[in-house]
Amino acid sequence: MSNADSTSSTPSPAGPLSAELAESRQELMNRIQTLKQDLQNWRLKMDTQVKVYRSELSELKNSLYSEVEQLRSEFQELRSTVQQQQEDVTASLKNLELQDVSAEAKEGTTNMENSDDTTQDSSKDDNGKETRG
Repeated sequence: MSNADSTSSTPSPAGPLSAELAESRQELMNRIQTLKQDLQNWRLKMDTQVKVYRSELSELKNSLYSEVEQLRSEFQELRSTVQQQQEDVTASLKNLELQDVSAEAKEGTTNMENSDDTTQDSSKDDNGKETRG
């Protein structure tokens, strides 16, 4: 019986190895579960940040759009004002040219009349004496 006692008292090599494998398997499963939870938490944080960033970008986009529209409106007003001023200046210049031409025409007519009077009134003969014609 000693033979039977010796075989039953010694642990079988498969027993401790199997327990070790089961323990390792359980550790790996726990690590995998922890990693899955970490990944899920990370995804939730990223989704939240993406939503926040999208919201901020949307607000910035709307704000920028409003500012661009305001600038377009102001630029259009400025363009209209400059165009009106240009038209006013052009009209003023044309009026000045017309006034200058009429003034020159009047001065020319007056100068011609004066020169005709002067030539008739103060004609000199060959000797330098003034004669009236």
